[in-house]
Amino acid sequence: MTIDVILQIIMIASAILMTTCILLQQRGATLGAGFGSSGELYTTRRGLDKNLFEATIVLAIIFVLSILVGLLLPGINL
Repeated sequence: MTIDVILQIIMIASAILMTTCILLQQRGATLGAGFGSSGELYTTRRGLDKNLFEATIVLAIIFVLSILVGLLLPGINL
């Protein structure tokens, strides 16, 4: 496998996993939250919510870095 194929796999996998993590997060999932009146106070993230939040950040960084590597390295055609 060439570096092109590896970068494409990393981009696709991180995009799918990041989207899944975003959709699984529960904060502000009520209908009123869409209009700015969620009625919730700020609380500390705990447990699975914290892990999903951190995983989303890590996956976003991996996704952006893989795109930058693909753009900056010469000879890579994505």
